[in-house]
Amino acid sequence: MFDPQLLPGSISTIFANFAKTQTLTESDRYGLLNALLNEQLNDEERDALDRILYSVRRGWFAIA
Repeated sequence: MFDPQLLPGSISTIFANFAKTQTLTESDRYGLLNALLNEQLNDEERDALDRILYSVRRGWFAIA
């Protein structure tokens, strides 16, 4: 079965783009989903993901 791997530094890149554009794209969402399902996040990446999800829940940023 195909097992996609998240590229190193992807979470930080997604977080930086998210902060700059204030939107979370579909490809960003799939990258984050893949990282969560494969449990390959370190503490720093998990904190960044928590900040993204918190911002979206609060309505501060949009999902594209």
